[in-house]
Amino acid sequence: MGVTILQQFPMKENRTGAQIIEFLTKRVNALGAKQCGTFLVDCETYVSIPQLGVQRTLHVFHNSEQPASVFAILDNGTGKSVPVVADALFDLLLLKMSSVYTSKKSKVEIRGPRFELNDFVIKFGAVNINHNVKGIIVEVEYRPCVVFGLCWDMLREFLQGFLGSCVSNVTPHYFQLPL
Repeated sequence: MGVTILQQFPMKENRTGAQIIEFLTKRVNALGAKQCGTFLVDCETYVSIPQLGVQRTLHVFHNSEQPASVFAILDNGTGKSVPVVADALFDLLLLKMSSVYTSKKSKVEIRGPRFELNDFVIKFGAVNINHNVKGIIVEVEYRPCVVFGLCWDMLREFLQGFLGSCVSNVTPHYFQLPL
């Protein structure tokens, strides 16, 4: 597990999500990357019943790259969130909690091709909400490094090489350390 960055790629007015993924695939193939499968990340949202007093929201994530794990974020209604990593039995626990949490009917899925290029893993995903493409996400992982500050400049340059000017020169705020 290395350092991973997510980058939103702008949707073009006259292009579908599939056309944008194909365009990005051609760009990364030109760099010499090899496609090595596909990936899928899904998110289902649950909300607590009103009788509990405070509205709690639970977002449950599944990632095809980590099939034995379930990831969740519990928003406890006070502005704080609790991250959870559990095994696949967490889904069965949610079924038992159906009297407390109800599923929203919208499901978010991100799916697309996965590429490898030397020390990089590159993924292009179309963000679908109820089967409607809402955006394109690019994920790049640099496997040899585990300290973000040591490889941000290289990741930025790599991303700008095939994504262009949509990649900011400014370090993302979630990676900046407080002084």
